[in-house]
Amino acid sequence: MQLFNFKKQSFISINLNVWLAILIMCQISCNNKSKEKHEKLAEKRPNVILILADDMGYSDLGCYGSEIKTPALDGLAEDGLRMTQFYNTSRCCPSRASLLTGLYPHQANMGFMQEDCKLPGYGGHLPDNAITIAQLLKQNGYNTAMSGKWHIGNDEAYWPTKKGFDKFYGFPHHGGAYFYPFAGDQIIVNGETPFTPEKGFYSTDAINANAEKFVEEMSEDEKPFFLYLAHVAPHFPLQAKPEDIAKYRGKYKRAFEDLREERFAKMKAEGILPGSYKLSPIDGKSPNWDTLSDAEKDDFDLRMSIYAAQIDCMDQGIGRLVEKLKALNQYDNTVIMFLSDNGGTREDYTNPDLTAPLGEPNSFGCYKLPWANVSNTPFRMFKHWGHEGGIRTPFIVHYPNMIKKARIDNQPAHIMDIMSTVADLAKAEYPKTYNGHDITPTEGLSLVPVFKNEVRQPHKDLFWEHEGNKAARIGQWKWVNAYPEEMDELFDLSQDPTELNNLAKNNPEKLNTMKAQWQQWADRVGVVPWEKVLEAEPSQGRLQIYY
Repeated sequence: MQLFNFKKQSFISINLNVWLAILIMCQISCNNKSKEKHEKLAEKRPNVILILADDMGYSDLGCYGSEIKTPALDGLAEDGLRMTQFYNTSRCCPSRASLLTGLYPHQANMGFMQEDCKLPGYGGHLPDNAITIAQLLKQNGYNTAMSGKWHIGNDEAYWPTKKGFDKFYGFPHHGGAYFYPFAGDQIIVNGETPFTPEKGFYSTDAINANAEKFVEEMSEDEKPFFLYLAHVAPHFPLQAKPEDIAKYRGKYKRAFEDLREERFAKMKAEGILPGSYKLSPIDGKSPNWDTLSDAEKDDFDLRMSIYAAQIDCMDQGIGRLVEKLKALNQYDNTVIMFLSDNGGTREDYTNPDLTAPLGEPNSFGCYKLPWANVSNTPFRMFKHWGHEGGIRTPFIVHYPNMIKKARIDNQPAHIMDIMSTVADLAKAEYPKTYNGHDITPTEGLSLVPVFKNEVRQPHKDLFWEHEGNKAARIGQWKWVNAYPEEMDELFDLSQDPTELNNLAKNNPEKLNTMKAQWQQWADRVGVVPWEKVLEAEPSQGRLQIYY
């Protein structure tokens, strides 16, 4: 009996030791897994939200000098980065192509707009030798979604779902649609299926709501996500909800130059503009406010009130998206970038079939040149042109895991840099081939050093061409040549950032050098002289299409 007890006790003792060893090993394993999880969390790739406004000027946000109420975007700026010398390509389709591919527009087959001009580089849709941010990220383990305006490929073969986006809600063609029914042949789709909007539909709200929905759905997966939120607002036609218009009605019964000066002063106070900046003169085509009749003043006030309401509504939805990110615990690890596709537009169109009062469904109108001149404060010119008023955009970045406090940065950058930036953040290598096609190397440079408050290696040069309008920026020097006048303008942006003092006559050597460098670039990326584009496009009148 004693022997049995001895053996039993020994057996129990041995088993206890074994179990103790197992428990210790489990604890070590758990600690290692916890450490690995922490390390993975620290290295977790960020979500990316890219927000694009349509036809919004440089000074149209509160944090860039405006009186328009944009608390959501202002809040992102207050905790993030604002860049003051960020460039787009001066027009809708080219900017969107450059944004998503990291190429110059002509390299992305968007030398003009969405029309097929039957010329290389002017096909009107993204080509197979260009990869989109969505395709790159999807290939590297991201979920992808888009809500809003596409406008870089009319045919279904080139829609977002064919270019890397898992989900799509919005307008595959152009924008310019708010209340239903829409003007012209505009359609809206969910995925790839067109649908008829319900009563009370307003596109800005719907685009924002679906962005929220996509973020919630993608957050259920462990994968990071990419959301491209491409707004129609504040592109014409002027249509907005009555309650948003009411916030501004009566506030724009004032001289255009007075509001430009007010915004200019605020921009200096905010630090967006250095004290040395000079305000460009009001555009010569703007009427003298004091000579306008009361009816004309009221009309101008209404137009700008609707425009402001469109931006206000867009910002409200962005605010709801931010709150959704916080509720999903995704806010700190999400990079949010905001910009506009071009400067404010002087276009002034009407539609004889849409005659309802401005702002309401079935109305059609623009806010006109004087207000566009205000939008582009402090710069000259508008959408379409290579002057600063056509190509400078606000650029806001919010990313708490990298940008620890609010900053304003003055380093020049270009919309094509966003592809390289996203690839850098996502640890995704830009491919040499995709789906059996050789991919054109990206032209962009990563902005991550700027996000980290470092001085990045700048572009040696930047170039523009759209509808014959040409521009080049090389260091501090800027050359502009507007079509069809073909007058050379040369500016030293370090001394004259608002392009007031044309130095072309006094610097012929510098001028000729820059023109030659522009031509070398044009030959490399496939720019076709505008006259030849007009000859090649069978419906030449449509080349002045307003979207």
